[in-house]
Amino acid sequence: MSTGPGAHSAPGPDTTDPLTAPHDRTTRKSSMFSSLKIRNYRLFFMGQVVSNIGTWMQRIAQDWLVLSLTGSATAVGVTTALQFLPMLLFGLYGGVLVDRLPKRPALLVTQTSMAVTGLALALLTITGHVEVWHVYVAAFAVGLATVVDNPARQSFVSEMVGPGQLQNAVSLNSANFQSARLIGPAVAGLLITGVGTGWAFLFNGLSFIAPITGLLLMRARELHAVERAPRSKGQLREGLRYVAGRPDLIWPIILVGFVGTFAFNFPVYLSAFADDVFHAGAGAYSLFNTLMAVGSVTGALIAARRGRARLRVLSTAAVVFGALEIVTALTPALWIFALMMIPLGIFGMTVNVTANTNIQMSTDPAMRGRVMSLYMMVFLGGSPVGAPIVGWITDTYGARVGLATGGAIAALAAVVIGLILARVGGLRLAVGWHRGHPRVRFVPREEGEPERVAVAA
Repeated sequence: MSTGPGAHSAPGPDTTDPLTAPHDRTTRKSSMFSSLKIRNYRLFFMGQVVSNIGTWMQRIAQDWLVLSLTGSATAVGVTTALQFLPMLLFGLYGGVLVDRLPKRPALLVTQTSMAVTGLALALLTITGHVEVWHVYVAAFAVGLATVVDNPARQSFVSEMVGPGQLQNAVSLNSANFQSARLIGPAVAGLLITGVGTGWAFLFNGLSFIAPITGLLLMRARELHAVERAPRSKGQLREGLRYVAGRPDLIWPIILVGFVGTFAFNFPVYLSAFADDVFHAGAGAYSLFNTLMAVGSVTGALIAARRGRARLRVLSTAAVVFGALEIVTALTPALWIFALMMIPLGIFGMTVNVTANTNIQMSTDPAMRGRVMSLYMMVFLGGSPVGAPIVGWITDTYGARVGLATGGAIAALAAVVIGLILARVGGLRLAVGWHRGHPRVRFVPREEGEPERVAVAA
């Protein structure tokens, strides 16, 4: 199998147009659930349904347990930081391992280790022996497993479904996770108030039986074989050089970094609006998150129907997402602000799914683990890095200024990166009128034509 760009399992980008080739009228939109027709992916998806609910339950139970043990919000923040720290420190090395290892056995190991962690925390909590350092260790252990689990799961999707169904499968994965976000916290709340925190941990530990069973039941012969990278020195540097030499990879990752760092810090923004702007308390904060999850599920399902992940869709969605945050920051009433969470969720998920799919499909299979680990490190690591910055802006100048600033940075980054990708692809911006309406689009630059913005009638 070819391991260069353009291998069949990961079609290379159209280098004539990093914002993607002109719209192909022969490309049909896929069925919203078309990838579920593939048996291996169906097993994977069903396992993730159960596991994702358990994951959201553990997140709620973990924070509540730390708060009840210490009475300190700072301790809750430390727990979250410990869970993200391994990805920031070792994420790129995890990608190197994923490129060397067979994905399914690697996932069996990581999923089993996270199950053991959840069960151990459940045992300690139910028996009354849990201490806060136990939770810290468990959070860090889950973070270490995630270093390999995240890029392995991302890369394994393409092996299950192939390039033709990749965007659909990635979109359904996102819808799966966001749907669990609607169910998991509610179930966790019932368990915590009814029988105790430890039972939420127990459910999470047992929930891993579903994905582990799905992995064991898969048919190896139906997977799309990918040549693994042989063990050699310098593979981490090789991966970074590979991304740096590919504008269609490096610029979307940079864009996701800006969006994740400044625009996706919703725990900071939404809690400030609920408490300081609308004075509505925890109930409003929960409502905001629920409506955003509804929008995220909707955005993921819309993306599942889209036939192809295009960089121009990514750039446009990021601009709209940033602009929506600015508009939302100016809304005067709580109910309008709450309703704005739905379109924010839709366009935020569009940015996430489009970037994820395009990067996977544009990457050499032998490099996919390293590239996806870099993508996940930038995307997941951006929020903890940006939280103190946007938190300071919000505390100093108010929640409205904080949210508007995050949106403005995201929109500006999307415009600049979109123009860079257009220039690399030999395109120019054409502004004109079409059937009485203004139209802005990228068109191929003619040979020898100077760089400019064309104005057409």
